[in-house]
Amino acid sequence: MKPAPRQRLRSPRSIRWRLLLWLALALLLSALVVGGITWRAVAAEAQALFDYQLRQMALSLRDRGGILPEQAEVLEDEQLDFVVQVWTLEGRLILTSRPHGALPDRAILGWADMRVAGEVWRSYAVMARGRVIQVAQPERIRRELATAAALRSIAPIAWLGLPLVVLLWGLVVRSLSPLRQLADSLAQRGTTHLHPLSSTDLPEELVPLVASLNDWLARLAQALQAQQAFVADAAHELRSPLTALKLQWQLVRRASDEAQRAEAIAALGEGIERTARLVEQLLALARSEGPEVRTAVDLAELARQVLVAALPVAQGRQTALALEAPHPAPVWGDATALGVLLRNLVDNAVRYSPPGSQVKLHVQPGTATQGPQVRVEDNGPGIPTEERQRVFDRFYRGRTGHDTAGSGLGLAIVQAVAKRHGAHIALEDVPDGGLCVRVSFMATAPSSVGDAQERQESSLS
Repeated sequence: MKPAPRQRLRSPRSIRWRLLLWLALALLLSALVVGGITWRAVAAEAQALFDYQLRQMALSLRDRGGILPEQAEVLEDEQLDFVVQVWTLEGRLILTSRPHGALPDRAILGWADMRVAGEVWRSYAVMARGRVIQVAQPERIRRELATAAALRSIAPIAWLGLPLVVLLWGLVVRSLSPLRQLADSLAQRGTTHLHPLSSTDLPEELVPLVASLNDWLARLAQALQAQQAFVADAAHELRSPLTALKLQWQLVRRASDEAQRAEAIAALGEGIERTARLVEQLLALARSEGPEVRTAVDLAELARQVLVAALPVAQGRQTALALEAPHPAPVWGDATALGVLLRNLVDNAVRYSPPGSQVKLHVQPGTATQGPQVRVEDNGPGIPTEERQRVFDRFYRGRTGHDTAGSGLGLAIVQAVAKRHGAHIALEDVPDGGLCVRVSFMATAPSSVGDAQERQESSLS
């Protein structure tokens, strides 16, 4: 058997793809948050450092008694971003590091942000020794320097993105490898390899899945075993009647006179009837174990239909049929399967009862604590107590079945249908002689057929 094709990575239903996508998004979001926080922190520190430089420069000029010509030449360097201005107390400008006509003629003591010719300047001014010293710097330059410092700080986060994505991919693949191994193990199995899967060294998340699969495999193995046993039993049971039909057909062909021919034809007809009955029972047993469609079923009405269908056979055996079903008995189940159950009970009762007897069918509706019940009573020989467990086995016919043509499948079919509906079967003795088969359904059936139909409509809507 070829292994199942591997799912493509980019499939939107791939767990591997979705895990990688969400982890990558989480990584990107975390990087953005950390990068943003780092950016703001570094930018704030850079601005504080620039303010500190402005203040220290102004204070250093304040502490000097005067500005020597060579110091003034140094301050006039065009490469300096700062502009230093010194005024007298009367407002006369006595020094400027480099000409800048756009700066105001008056200083603002302390910190100030000035907008000059569309550009913001950050300044610090101090008054000392009969003069006012102001140091100013363009905000644009401060911002560029702060941005460069912030970018250098968050660059490692960006460089780590690709290695982290590769690492996440490896972790996702490694974490999902047990699931792939489990799928490959199932794909390599044959149709008859239904032994349980091993849960050794599996992640905790896969243990419930493996347990469910093992439970399903056990049920599948049981169903396959039952099917194989059914096919073997059916083949064995069909071999004898088919052989008998061949022999009876040869007797018809070899008959020397009309009397022998008529007797052989009658025997052939009976054999065909028994074979047809056996095939019908086999098909009914197969259907009873197949898929079902549950609806609201009135057992009382279904019992009437079964008795009408069984009336010709009962009349042929001079057996009277009686029905006691004064009230509807709703149950939630498969109408076809339940019809097979009732039909087999009535048919067995008619076949095993002596001519001139009576078969009674009682249908009792359910209550709040007890489900509906069906009882079929006959006047036949009954079933010995020691055989009442074995009569539900397929193709089993007890002592009561040797003198009556039957397939040994009637009660097996009844039990199969009852199990699927959660019903219980009991075999009891009738006081006047005979057998009573009681089928008790669960008390979860709807209280009326109308309620059951409403329940079905609500479940479909």
